[in-house]
Amino acid sequence: MVKNGMSYDINGWKYISIKGKPRDRGYAYGFLCAKEFKEIQKMLEYNIFQTYAETWEWMIENINKSIKEKTKINFFELYEEMEGIAEGVNAGGTKTSLDEIIAWNYYISIPYWYSSLFSSTLKESGSKEGGGSKDKCSAFIACGDYTEDGKIVVVHNSFEDFIDGQYLNVVLDVKPVKGNRFIMQTSPCWIWSGTDFFITSKGIIGTETTIGGFKSFENNFPVGYRIRKAMQYGNSMDDYVNILLDGNSGDYANSWLFGDINTNEILRLELGLHFHNVERTKNGYFIGFNATYDPRIRLKECINQGFYDIRRHQGARRVRLTELMNEYKGKINIEIAQKIISDHYDVYLQKDDNPCSRTICSHYDLDAREYMSQENRPKPFAPHGAIDGCVTDSNLAKKMTFFGRFGNSCGIPFLKNEYCDKHIQFDNFRPYLKDRPSQPWTKLSIQNYDNKNINNKFSKKNNKYVKNKSIKNRSVKNN
Repeated sequence: MVKNGMSYDINGWKYISIKGKPRDRGYAYGFLCAKEFKEIQKMLEYNIFQTYAETWEWMIENINKSIKEKTKINFFELYEEMEGIAEGVNAGGTKTSLDEIIAWNYYISIPYWYSSLFSSTLKESGSKEGGGSKDKCSAFIACGDYTEDGKIVVVHNSFEDFIDGQYLNVVLDVKPVKGNRFIMQTSPCWIWSGTDFFITSKGIIGTETTIGGFKSFENNFPVGYRIRKAMQYGNSMDDYVNILLDGNSGDYANSWLFGDINTNEILRLELGLHFHNVERTKNGYFIGFNATYDPRIRLKECINQGFYDIRRHQGARRVRLTELMNEYKGKINIEIAQKIISDHYDVYLQKDDNPCSRTICSHYDLDAREYMSQENRPKPFAPHGAIDGCVTDSNLAKKMTFFGRFGNSCGIPFLKNEYCDKHIQFDNFRPYLKDRPSQPWTKLSIQNYDNKNINNKFSKKNNKYVKNKSIKNRSVKNN
């Protein structure tokens, strides 16, 4: 425990609750994440060089040249919060700087920004995904005739490289002095979600899936700042659309799925750079599978999308998610959503239980990739795939609560030594990987606590609570 913050670990998740002014809550956050951030630094030093042939120090310097000043001018509250995070991490025993925290919060935008620094050839040849940006994640949001009670149900999982995705196990509850309280899945020391699964005290639920193969970029406002501003200050889904469009960079281009539990309306925003598309309904569903329905984005701002190709995970999941939404129409609830996001049906081979890159619960690490439609797609048995599952509905969201499963959506464990022994082509990642054992679905909710009213003693000398036996994992009412 630390002033303005508390934390506990449960079933693979690290729950953190922070509150107060920007610098104060940032300090608490950084202090509680100091140990994890030291591991992240080691991972970044290795992974950045392997991915870009640049050092992490080079990235820190050049990212800050690009965005530090505009952060301070246009998002000063977030700038102060990151100052506090850096101070807290240092106080917790891990050496860092404000510049490093800014660069770490820009991590997901790096592929877009970095490719823009060089020739169009690099932008066209693009990422390890076969051109443009990486594509990852499955999701849906539904309401009306499609759900059991007619209210909103939303579910999401994240497809990530295991080397960095394994750190997306933080559940962060933020209670700021100004704006909305929110709870989200994130990584240590991120001021936004990154996976983009969140609930706010205004009754807005949000998630997204990336737009694969996206290649457009302008150095305006980072997406992490824009969505964080929307979460904290957006009061309606229209606010979210407007805030995300303001200063849009095209970095981390997404199909955003939002729901408003006050109106029982859901919305999909396909957000490119030069084009965007908004759809909304009170009776229907939207799915996310890393490709866009809007042909302007798909054909003018992307390359190499698998919209129609069921050998690819985009086309396969578009088909499978549509099938499941129709199969469970009128029945979708928390349990059905958990089942859908854990699905292993392979539409290309028409096999019932074949966990692979094409399934909703994705497992590149189990996939020989013998049916790849392009040779420059991810390689056979790559350490990549679903690393989580998160689901909520209107009733849970009223209490700012969701169910999460860390490891992956279906519960198949990942054991790094077993994996690296079997696939020695990826053995160089072994020192940086962690085991992810099978975990249960776990209820995660905001925590209300008062530093003055708990039975702990606060030590100004080391700025932490020296006793913390009274804090348990429990769901409590929102203030």
